[in-house]
Amino acid sequence: MQADFVIVGAGSAGCAMAYRLSEAGASVIVIEHGGTDVGPLIQMPAALSYPMNMKRYDWGFQSQPEPHLGGRRLACPRGKVIGGSSSINGMVYVRGHAMDFDHWAEQGADGWAYADVLPYYKRMETWHDGGHGGDRTWRGTDGPLHVSRGPRANPLFDAFVEAGRQAGYEATEDYNGQKQEGFGPMEQTVWQGRRWSAANAYLRPALKRANCTLVQGLAQRVVFEGKRACGVEIKRGSGLEVIRATREVVLAASSINSPKLLMLSGVGPAAHLAEHGIVPLADRPGVGQNLQDHLELYLQMASRQPITLYKHWNLLSKAVIGAQWLFTKKGMGASNQFESAAFIRSRAGVPYPDIQYHFLPIAVRYDGKVAAEGHGFQAHVGPMRSKSRGAVTLASPDPVEAPNILFNYMSHPDDWEDFRRCIRLTREIFAQDAFKPYVRHEIQPGAVVQSDAELDAFIAEHAESAYHPCGTCRMGRAEDRQAVVDAQARVIGVEGLRVADSSVFPRITNGNLNAPSIMVGEKVSDHLLGRDPLPRANDLPWTHPDWENAQR
Repeated sequence: MQADFVIVGAGSAGCAMAYRLSEAGASVIVIEHGGTDVGPLIQMPAALSYPMNMKRYDWGFQSQPEPHLGGRRLACPRGKVIGGSSSINGMVYVRGHAMDFDHWAEQGADGWAYADVLPYYKRMETWHDGGHGGDRTWRGTDGPLHVSRGPRANPLFDAFVEAGRQAGYEATEDYNGQKQEGFGPMEQTVWQGRRWSAANAYLRPALKRANCTLVQGLAQRVVFEGKRACGVEIKRGSGLEVIRATREVVLAASSINSPKLLMLSGVGPAAHLAEHGIVPLADRPGVGQNLQDHLELYLQMASRQPITLYKHWNLLSKAVIGAQWLFTKKGMGASNQFESAAFIRSRAGVPYPDIQYHFLPIAVRYDGKVAAEGHGFQAHVGPMRSKSRGAVTLASPDPVEAPNILFNYMSHPDDWEDFRRCIRLTREIFAQDAFKPYVRHEIQPGAVVQSDAELDAFIAEHAESAYHPCGTCRMGRAEDRQAVVDAQARVIGVEGLRVADSSVFPRITNGNLNAPSIMVGEKVSDHLLGRDPLPRANDLPWTHPDWENAQR
């Protein structure tokens, strides 16, 4: 088999590229190891805790024992299914802050400043404000990706936003528009009651074209002729075969599997490759390095009133909700239940938000385990720009074996200070009058946990990944030895090979990573086609007028 372009990974960026490349008339083959995304556990938004905990849909990666978190091994779910991680994620839609992308450009990702990427965000979106307001000039109106808002029927959603206002913070009608900073409605990739994954938005329409083909198989390595990528070797059934690319190969296999594939193919730190018997083709020491993620904590409150989602946390209620969704695509099952959010600055002198909140009207973990105290609610909170860095390295030259993943969480002392601020600022928000009718007491960490040492112990034991790994094939300039791809996502040191997924982020963006990952696929599509980038935007984002002196 052969095509103009061979894409490894039917995830967020891969699906977007398949759509845009085939739309332009190029032939495309997408290689995906995972199976179908058909079924209610993926398509029903409220069922989000199930697919990321199922071997059928998830690669099942875990970190190495994290030395600064008491040796805990943290889960690192990545989608092994059509749609990739967009089919198992929480469906939260966050573009990132304008200054995130300006920082990318400063770090050598020329042409990826906010003015450059905003037109791609607009191109990919169809935005539905749900009656909660916002400026449409900042949003897309006819893109493949539907972005919506939940009904916010539970009074706790409004209580969270009002508590933020009472605590002195900004309000924002649209954190994905001009003003990220503040409290307001959260957005989700849900449309007409269904998870609107990259597969539903991009891949299914692309596969209706004769020039786009999906092949199920496990990518083993990139095949080179000299230093030019000419195809991908895959395992399909019991045999090996090569899917050939007449123009280019693109790795969009995740920030875990893309660097792994590069290294298996001879592109990476030469000494590390040699340790595994791999002949180096291009010595790029940055491959697998610069691994970043968001950590978060759940601050949980017991509720005075029985109005939380806990009343639905039983088999009968789940069955009723599931049946309503199955037949009508409406009701509780049609939302991810993350319907209020906030982005705030941790202290004066921070120019743009460095703390994110997801609010949830139940006290529950991502694995579906609820707090023993019954009715409760929680804020997921964590710092946005950790200074800690980790790495993805080969455990073996066997393509079937998972790589070693060490995030090195909390290795920088500033991370501890940032997390303590997160906890103390959140407690202040929950103490506002808006929550007085609802808060009975603090479940977690608990009112007795107050000192720096006590908070640090709680953080070390309870901090969890927000599942936003990125940065392992960093974009930059060719002379930067730690850069893996250039500003057009071309792998430095070889030809005919690109990486386009969250691997290429120079630094992690504010918020959830699905939206910027799709944006990368959109923009790299134009580079692959040799097109001029979309015209730069002139929109000026909002910045707090007294950020140097005021925290709120």
